Amino acid sequence: MAKFFIERPIFAWVITIFIIVMGAISIAKLPIAQYP
Repeated sequence: MAKFFIERPIFAWVITIFIIVMGAISIAKLPIAQYP
């Protein structure tokens, strides 16, 4: 699996950015009451 991403760094960056964007959207959708 690691070799796949080493040979295709652009594909790895696309997946990384996608995960970051999804995380940012989910954090933005959390209601304030859920923060400690």
